[in-house]
Amino acid sequence: MGRRLPAQPRGGVTTVAALLPQEFADLEPFAAEWCLATEPERFALRLASSMDTMQAFYDAITPRAEAAMTYLDQYELDALPPEALNLMHLLYSMIMVSFPVECWRQPRIPDSGASQIDLVIAPVP
Repeated sequence: MGRRLPAQPRGGVTTVAALLPQEFADLEPFAAEWCLATEPERFALRLASSMDTMQAFYDAITPRAEAAMTYLDQYELDALPPEALNLMHLLYSMIMVSFPVECWRQPRIPDSGASQIDLVIAPVP
């Protein structure tokens, strides 16, 4: 899945196609980075992100999470339009950063050393 559509010139102004539904335009600055389709991608981004970056993302999306879930409930899971699917992926990323932000204050699980669990089969929403 591509991250962004090419910019389209319009009368000297460049526009970029939105990744999220219009109702969630305020979250668009986070969409390109955090709309990731798989758990391994979200986990890798969490490990590569600073706490400041995760905190900013978490602070922006958490107050909008309930509205996002309500928005997504209007669709069947297998019939989500692309913008709604991106919104769902953004919520999944919020979940991925919730423990580091709320509990650990670091991207990795404390006292876990170099241990890692790889997801072999991912559940499909």
